[in-house]
Formats: sequence, C-alpha cells, structure tokens
Amino acid sequence: MSNTTKELLRRKIYEGRRIMPEEALDLFSWDLPELGMAADFRRRMAVPGDTVGFIVDRIINFTNVCEAACAFCAFHAKPGGPGRYESSMDEICGKVEELVINGGTQVMLQGGLHPDYTLETYVNMVRTIKGRFPEVVLHSFSPAEIVHMARKGSLSLDQVVEALKEAGLDSVPGASDILVDRVRSRVCPNKLTAAQWRSVMHCLARHGMKSSATMTYGLGETMRERVEHLGVIREVQDQTGIIRAFIPWSFSSARTSLADMPPSTGLDYLRIVAVSRIFLDNIPHIQAGWLTEGTKLAQVALSMGADDMGGVLTEEVVVRATGIATRTNVDEMIHLILDAGKTAVQRDSDYREIRRFG
Repeated sequence: MSNTTKELLRRKIYEGRRIMPEEALDLFSWDLPELGMAADFRRRMAVPGDTVGFIVDRIINFTNVCEAACAFCAFHAKPGGPGRYESSMDEICGKVEELVINGGTQVMLQGGLHPDYTLETYVNMVRTIKGRFPEVVLHSFSPAEIVHMARKGSLSLDQVVEALKEAGLDSVPGASDILVDRVRSRVCPNKLTAAQWRSVMHCLARHGMKSSATMTYGLGETMRERVEHLGVIREVQDQTGIIRAFIPWSFSSARTSLADMPPSTGLDYLRIVAVSRIFLDNIPHIQAGWLTEGTKLAQVALSMGADDMGGVLTEEVVVRATGIATRTNVDEMIHLILDAGKTAVQRDSDYREIRRFG
C-alpha cells in the first residue's frame, strides 16, 4: 500500500465517508495503534461521548439436541445420542423468573435444530413466557432456527415470523457464523446458507422486527472472505436498517471436530473490531466480546471501536462447552467499564439508558 493510497484512505475515514471492500482489506495491514485511533474516531461519530452499555439478560439453552452437527460446535447432542436434554416449560419459566427478580430485562431463548420441534413448539414457548412475564423482552432464536421451523412445517418464512411475533417474540439475534458459503459448506453444511440468512433478515424487516449480526472468525476463511462477510452484513443493513449491533468473536476450537484449527490471537480480534467499526458505517453499536476474548481484551476493544459490552449472559453454556469459562456479573461489568475510563450504562434491548454508573 503506497503512502499516497494510505493517506487517501485515512482522509476518507476521518471525513466519515464509506470505505470499499478493497480498502477494508488494506486496513488489516495498518499498524494497530493507528488503526485503533481511526476506529475510535469513527466510534465517536456513531456514538458520541464515553458511555459503554451493557444489558442484564439470560441465555436459556432449552435443548442441546441438534441435527445440524456443525463442526465448530462443542455443545450439540445428536438426536437419540447421549448427553441430550430438553428443558420443560416450568424449568424455562423458573429461569426467567430468576432473571426478573435480579433486575434483568432480556431473555435469549436458544436451542439446536431439534428434529421433533415444530413451529407450534416455539410459539407455545414464547406465548407461555410472555403470558407470565410480559415485561421481559424476548430476543430469541436465530435465523437458522427460523429456517428450520419453516422447513419442518412446509411454511414460508413470513408465516413463521408472523406467528412468532403474534405470540410475543420481540426480536431475533442475527447469528451469522461466517457468511461465506465456501467455508459454510465445510463447517456447517446442514445449517442455512448465506442467501437464506439474508432472506430471514429481510423477512424480519417486513414484520418490523429488529436484529443483530455476528461473526465467528478463525474457521479457515481468508482475509478477503472476512471482508466478504462484513460486506453481506453492510448490504443487508443498507436494505433493511434492522441491525442494532455487530458482535465479532473468535472460534473456540477445543472439544470440537476442528480442534486442530490454529487459534486466533488477541491482535486478530482487535483488528477485526476496528475494521468492523470503520467498514460497518451503518450499524451503530459494536460489542466487545468479553465472553470469548476475556474481559481484559474486551476493555482494550473499547478504545478501538467497540462501544458496548453486550449482556451479562447469566447461564451461558454453548461457549462454556469448549472449555472457556469467562463469567461476569453486574458489579464486575460496571467495574470493567469504569476501569477502561468509560461511563457504564445499563441499557435495554433498544440501547436506551436504564441506569448510569460513574
């Protein structure tokens, strides 16, 4: 990259203009401090001030039975295999009640692609929880589960989303893995395709539902394919405007069938956070992935483009299945944010302030 080309790119960034995929690829070669400064500048354009949000939520993995059998997943159990479980509605509602008692506001219901679950299963789950806890926001399921529900019932995506929304579903996490079909065909061939992910996001937009987007990197993708993934997300956001946040995290290979995959580094993570902030100019919030990257690295990410710490994530078990056991609570989350020189804000699912600390 010539000095002239780099200066032109730097000027575009600091003028707040959109950068192109080839320019995003060039950013990965920038010195980390310079890249971080540019990303923090763009963060301040998107989210002025020094506040960092977090939400008190709970992930409820209501079953680990999944017919997708993704190579990167250490959590799933094969249908009929050992170690499988299915939570009862009483168990699920008991966990929601604990969250409410402790001041939580959001529930993330997540399960595998269970071969016996139909749309009615999910609708009943949503309706029961909303009937008992109407104040709780259900930010639940995933595009893969939406496609699974439609396939099992020979239904359209619109029929599925309409039924879930009518039952009380508020929003759907846009779990994206890596939106590159070359990689997906190798590591998760039984899940949805990149085109199907797009279709779900457009369907959610038609029904007035918000979402998010993620990125699991370190699955054998090239740098260009990482940018390709970001390009899909930016284009979908241009078309729908429903993505509230982007959350990147590194692949944790332990106890998966990809255990020989070389691990990503902390520097890889910080570069992806920074490039994402600059490239995803239409997505307001970038979350620091304390769960997979650790709390200290997440703190550094707050100076390199991230502006949110995501959820406290009571009872997270999917990442924990790989051997990563990072945990936190509200007091520690507040301390982490304040220690990074920021103002901590407990927020709701729409990123509206509930309480301020510091």
